[in-house]
Amino acid sequence: MHFNFHFLKFLCPALEERYQGMEITSCFSQNKNELIIACKKEEEGFYIRANLLPSISCLGFPDDFKRGKRNTISLFPDLIGQVIHSVQVVNFERAFIIELESGDKLLFKLHGTRSNVLFYKIGEDLPSILFRNDLRVDREISLSEFPKNFDLGNSRFESLEGNASQFLPTLGKIPREWLQSHGYIDADLEVKWALMQELLDMLESPLFTITKRGKEHVLSLLPEENPIFQTEDPIHACNALFGYLVVVQAFDKEKSHWQKIFEDQRKKSIGYIQKTSQKLEDLINEISPAQIADVIMANLHQIAPNQEEVQLFNFYTEKEETIRLKRGQSPQKFAENLYRKSKNRKIEINQLHENLEGKQSLVENLDLMLSEISPIKEFRGLRDFIKKHNLVAQEKESQEQVPFKRFDVEGFEVLVGKSAKGNDEMLRNYAWKEDLWLHAKDVSGSHVLIKFKSGIQFPKSVIERAAELAAYYSKNKNESLSAVIYTPSKYVRKVKGSAPGAVMVAKENILLVPPKGPS
Repeated sequence: MHFNFHFLKFLCPALEERYQGMEITSCFSQNKNELIIACKKEEEGFYIRANLLPSISCLGFPDDFKRGKRNTISLFPDLIGQVIHSVQVVNFERAFIIELESGDKLLFKLHGTRSNVLFYKIGEDLPSILFRNDLRVDREISLSEFPKNFDLGNSRFESLEGNASQFLPTLGKIPREWLQSHGYIDADLEVKWALMQELLDMLESPLFTITKRGKEHVLSLLPEENPIFQTEDPIHACNALFGYLVVVQAFDKEKSHWQKIFEDQRKKSIGYIQKTSQKLEDLINEISPAQIADVIMANLHQIAPNQEEVQLFNFYTEKEETIRLKRGQSPQKFAENLYRKSKNRKIEINQLHENLEGKQSLVENLDLMLSEISPIKEFRGLRDFIKKHNLVAQEKESQEQVPFKRFDVEGFEVLVGKSAKGNDEMLRNYAWKEDLWLHAKDVSGSHVLIKFKSGIQFPKSVIERAAELAAYYSKNKNESLSAVIYTPSKYVRKVKGSAPGAVMVAKENILLVPPKGPS
C-alpha cells in the first residue's frame, strides 16, 4: 500500500513539512530507473530517492546519500536551484505533486511497474520531461485531468450494488483482501456498507505496518498479526520498507534464484542417474552378441547355405537354442557383425559408466553448494559465494543469445548449433571458409564447427572430440558408434529454398566415433 492513495494522504503532509523551503541542489541517477533528488536548506539536507524498477518500485527519504564518481548522470536540469513550495497528494490517485516556487511541478506517478516522474513547466498541461522515456504514453498525461473525485455516500454505494472496486478504485489489494476475508462478497447490501465504513475508518488511522506476505514485504494501514515494523511516521515507514524491498527482498530473491538453479540441476541429474543406471543394468544382464557369434563359428559345419534359422547347442547356457540368421548373409559375415556389435556394446557400457560417474560427481557438488548457500544471510556472503564458484560467468554463457553452444577442445573453439535455424545462422554468420565443419552422417543433428587457427593444422584428437559432439547432438546420440562427416566449411553451402539446417556438401571425409557429450 506504499503507493496507495490512502497512504499518500498521510505521506504528503509529512513530506511538505520536511521539504518545504528547501532548494534542489542536484538531480541524478546512477542505477537504472532510480532517481535521486538532493535538497538543502541552510545546513540541513535531505534526499528523495525513487526506485522505479518494474520489479521493485518504492520511495525512500534518506538523510544522506553518497553520489558515485562513475556511472552517474545528471537529470532534470530545470529543477536545479528551484525551491520546493508544497507537496500535494493527487485526489483519489496513486500520485503526488511537488510544486516549486516558480510554478513548475514535478509529478510522481506511482503506478507499480509503470511508475514514472514527470516535469511540467509553469502554465503547461502536458509534461516536458519524463524520467522513464520508455513510457511514451505518459507524455499525454494532462495535469488538469489527472485528479479524480468519488462520492463516498450511501446512495452511490447502493446504486453500484456494493461493488467495492467501482465504489472506491483506490482501495488496493490488501483492503480488498480484508473485505473478502470478512465475507463481503456474499453479504447483503447493509452488511457490505457496514464493512466498507469499518474499512475506511481503519484507513484513516495513522498506523503503518510492514509485514511479510509470502516472499514479499508489504506496507499496510490495517491491523496485521505478525508485524515486522510499525510506526506512526509515514516517512519512517517508507524508509523502512525501502530497506526491506531493496536490500532484504532483493537478497532473498537472488539467493532463491541460485538455490532454484542448483535444485533443478540436481533433480535432472538424479533423473538421469536413475534412467541410465537401469539402461546399464539391462545391457550388462543381456546376452552378449559375441556369445552367439562364438556358437555360430563353432558350428559352421552344421549350418546349410541360405539357412535363416538353426538349432545349435549354446555351450555358454548348456542348452539347445534357436538362432536366427540374416537372409542373404553368410554365417561368417553374420558372426562378424555380432562381434562388432559386442565391441560397440562394451564401448557403450564404458561410456554409460563414465556418464554416471560424471553425474554423481555433479550431484555431490550441487549438494555441497546447496549446503554452503543455505546459511548465508547477507549480500556480502552471497557475493563471495557467487565469485568463488564463478556462477555469473557460467550463467551469462548459458544465456548468451547466440545460435550455438561453445566448447573448448585443446585450445580450439568448437561451436555446436542449437537448432535447425541456429545451424543455418551459424553457417551463414559465424563460419570461415577454413573452419572444419562436422555433422552426423545421414541423420538430423547439429552442425559443428572447429574454428580455424592460422598456421595450425587441426589435431586428430580435436577432430575426433568434435565428431563425438556431432554424434552426441544428433539422432545417433544413443548408438554405440556413429559415422560423422567432416570437411572444410568452404565445401558446405546452403541451397536456396531448402529446409532449415539442410545443406549441400561437395567434398567429405568420414570418421566413426562413439557419441560423447560434454564432460
